[in-house]
This record gives sequence, C-alpha cells and structure tokens, in this order.
Amino acid sequence: MAFNRRAQRDARGAQGGVIPYGRQSIDSGDIGAVVDVLRSAALTQGKKVEEFEEAVAGYCGARFAIAVSNGTAALHVAALACGLKQGDEGMTSPNTFLASANSIAYCGAKPVFADIEPDTFCIDPAQIEKKMTRAAKAVIPVHFAGHPCDMEAIWKSARERGLYVIEDAAHAIGSRWKDRDGAWRTVGSCTHSHMTVLSFHPVKTVTSGEGGMILTNDEALYKACRRLRSHGMTRDPEEFEGTAFSSQELLMPWYYEMTSLGFNYRLTDIQSALGISQMKRIGAFISRRREIWKRYNGELSGLPGVTLPVEKEWADPAWHLYVLRVEQRDRLFRYLRDRGVGCHAMYMPVHLQPWYRRTYGHQRGDFPVAEEYFSKCLVLPLFPAMTDEMSGQVISAVKGFYEDGELRCGNLE
Repeated sequence: MAFNRRAQRDARGAQGGVIPYGRQSIDSGDIGAVVDVLRSAALTQGKKVEEFEEAVAGYCGARFAIAVSNGTAALHVAALACGLKQGDEGMTSPNTFLASANSIAYCGAKPVFADIEPDTFCIDPAQIEKKMTRAAKAVIPVHFAGHPCDMEAIWKSARERGLYVIEDAAHAIGSRWKDRDGAWRTVGSCTHSHMTVLSFHPVKTVTSGEGGMILTNDEALYKACRRLRSHGMTRDPEEFEGTAFSSQELLMPWYYEMTSLGFNYRLTDIQSALGISQMKRIGAFISRRREIWKRYNGELSGLPGVTLPVEKEWADPAWHLYVLRVEQRDRLFRYLRDRGVGCHAMYMPVHLQPWYRRTYGHQRGDFPVAEEYFSKCLVLPLFPAMTDEMSGQVISAVKGFYEDGELRCGNLE
C-alpha cells in the first residue's frame, strides 16, 4: 500500500527534520471518520465504541472485546477482573513499560519480576517457574517489540498452578505464533490466556489517539471488565442484586446498579471512529513495518559489535520496534540524534525505577539479562509512513558511525 506524500512529509516535518522512532499514519479516511462523529449526536457512549470492539475482536479471533481509555486502563481492569488484591503476587517482565507492573500494584498486589530471554527480550518461562510462590495469582507476559512470548510454556505453568494469564500485547496486534502441533495462533485470540490487552497509542500499529482494549473468550471476565470500565455499573437485569430497591423500580429504564468499585475508563466514539478507520489498513501497516524491519536486518548485518534482532522460527511478528544491541550504545545514540535520526532506548528495567527500589528493595543485579539488554539496546525509527529514502538515511547514519573509527573511539564533535 502506498502512503500519501503529505503523511510522509508530516512524518519528518512535525519533528523539525528529525525522523521519529515512531509516528501515527493518518489519512483522509481517518479524518473523515472522526469528523462524521463530531457532526453526529453521540460523541461518547454510542455505537462506534461497539463497532470498534467488534472490528478488533473479529480481527484477533476473540469472542469478546472491551474498549477502554488507554492501555494502562486495560491492564488495570484486567488485573481487577482476575480478583488480584493485597496479599497476592502478579508476575511480569522487567523489560516493559511501567504500566505492566503498575497495574498489579494498583490492585494492592505485589509485582514480581521474572527475567527475560536473551534473544527475544520477552519474559523467560523458566524464570517464571522459578519466581512462582503460593501467593502468585496472575502472570502478565509482554510480547516485546511485537515478537510473541512462548505462550504454550507460560500457559502450561500457569494452568498447573491455577494462575490467570493476561497477555500484554500493546506491541503485538497482528502477531502470530505456531504451537507444538503446527497450528498458527493469533495474538489476541486468547487461546493460551484468559485475557489479552492492547494499546492504541499513536506510535502503535493502530491508533485511536489514546485507547486500549481487553480481549477475552470468558463471558464472566467480559462482564466484569465492562462493569469496571464504567464505575462498576450494570444495566443488565441478570446482574441486578436489587438490594434496597423495590421490584417495580428494577423495571424502570433509568435503573442501574453499582455492583463493584469501578472507574471512568470509557473510550469515546470520536476515538473509536479513528480506530475503526485504522483497522481497515492494519494489513498494510503491518506489511510496511515488516518491509522496513527486513531492510534494516539485511543492510546492517556484519557491523562490529552490533547484534541484530531475531525472529524465532515459530513466530510471525507484527513488528512494533526494531531493536539493535550495540557495544557503544550511548555514543551511537548521540551520533544518530545529531544526524536527524530519532532513535530511542527502551525499556529502562522497571525494577530499577526509584519507586520500585524504595518499595520492594530491588537493586542492580536482580535481573541481569534485562539489565544487560538495556545497557546495549537502541531502537531505530520504524513506522508505516517511512519512505525508502528515510530508512536509507537511518541505515547510512548507522553505517557511518562504524565506518569512522575515530568517531567510534574518540570525540564525536
């Protein structure tokens, strides 16, 4: 799919000439969809939210979807729906954005980290096994950069111990993995988890500005999540408890009950309209991301001290990030930034953040693989509106650093 030239100009121009590491791709169809809602009677709590949920659930192959205000809200609601509470432990990766672990702490439970695999940078199933205690109640594996976790191994361990599994697929809508029987599984289908969480932040594959979604095949979890996203309220007569109200009042159209302590995590119809429009192009978005990823891998091979990202033979990632590991990360980072390449480094290990160190006593060395990964990781620009010229500029800049020994070893000025 060809992206319009205005989108390509905007991809660079809005950043003052710097190619950003990620950026949304918006076309006239997206704009028209949003404008149509603005001209309608329902800006929120209308039909567009359900249409967006149906579009994503259908694409991923899940029975149910619950749209919420952002990916963090999705994680929080999913954790609450599992009954995570004080005294429980929730397990996740130290190589993730803060929200994966914070959602566990929001519930009063203790976040417990398990180290990552040295090649995919996803949580290591063997480390999950080692970290499990009797207090463990849920596991939140993170499909980092778009590469799937080993969900079969994680699901097996969790089921044996009666734990909930919530896939953090903020990076991975459209990714697939092959099970031991050779069947392809789509991330979000929840064949090996209780719920999957998505994010629609602007740098993600599909955006609704801000937004998130919970996918599940479990009707009870679906109903719990729906209540939690909107103040714990329900208008479903089958869920009414009817305490302190007459039977006649239960039949009135204005009647509702608050059956749990929920939040206002609703998504608007404006955002949903953008998400629906974006979903129509998800195939093109993923295809373009894969093209750029493969070009990087082909043209950056053989550079000294550089390790390229891997794609396991059982994985079909919908790449969100392109991550190099380099021996001189900070020097290369500054070199690229000076030449208009908006590279990034992610993620700083969550356990080393001040609040986590102060609250749980974490220190350097607790999760050596994640820490070693972060010391060398460098994220290169990757988004659908990147032109071949832009990806070529990134490649030339990276090669330029390694072709000049004085720059690598001496002064960058």
